[in-house]
Amino acid sequence: MKKFLIFALLLPLWTTCFMADVESAPEYRLLPGDVVTVSVWGYADQFQSKDAGNELLIRPDGAMSFPIVGEIQASGLTVTELTDRITAGVGEYIVNPKVSVNVVRFHTIRIYVLGEVVKPGMYEVEKQHNLLDAIGMAGGQTKDAAKKKVMILRNGQTEHPITVNLLKMLKDGDMSQNHVLNDGDVVYLSSNGRLDIARDILPYLSGLYYATHLHD
Repeated sequence: MKKFLIFALLLPLWTTCFMADVESAPEYRLLPGDVVTVSVWGYADQFQSKDAGNELLIRPDGAMSFPIVGEIQASGLTVTELTDRITAGVGEYIVNPKVSVNVVRFHTIRIYVLGEVVKPGMYEVEKQHNLLDAIGMAGGQTKDAAKKKVMILRNGQTEHPITVNLLKMLKDGDMSQNHVLNDGDVVYLSSNGRLDIARDILPYLSGLYYATHLHD
C-alpha cells in the first residue's frame, strides 16, 4: 500500500515534467545519419536519385547530394530550413517549385544506463534522448537508487561527471537538468550517491563494448 501511495504521488510529477519537456522542445535539427525524402511536386522523375529514389542520406560531413542542384549542407538545419534551402536551389531551374521534405529515419546513438536501474545495459536509440528517457528505457530506478545524485558521463569520459538531483527535478519541474544525451554517454545511478569509476563503470563498459562489437 505504501509503495502504491508513493507511485501515485510521483506519477503526476513525472507526467508534468514530460508534458513540460515536450512543450518546450525545440524543433529537431538534422544530423549526420538521418535519412530524408525530398519531393518536388510535378517533377518527381527529374529530382530523384537513380539508386535511392527520393531518399537521401545526410553523410558524416553533414552534406547530402540532391539531383541537379548538387551538394547541400543539411546538418544543423531544421526540416523547414532544409526545405527552404532546397527550394532556392530548385528555383534556379523551375518557377515557384513546391518542395516537401520529411525525415524517414533518424540517426542512431548508443547510450549506457548503469547501476540501480531495473534493466541496466546499452541502448541503441534513434534521434536525441534525454536523461528521463534513458532512465525510463532502463525500466526506471530501483528502490535503492540515490535519486539526489544521478551522474552523467559524457561520451564515457570519467572526468567531471554531471550530477543531477532527480528528486528535485521531478518535484520542481526544472527541465534544465534533463540533459540531452549524446552517443557514448553513460547514465549511472548508484545506491549511495558515490561513483567509483574503476569499480562501477569500466568493467561494465568493457564487457558491453566487447559484446557489442563482437556482433557488429
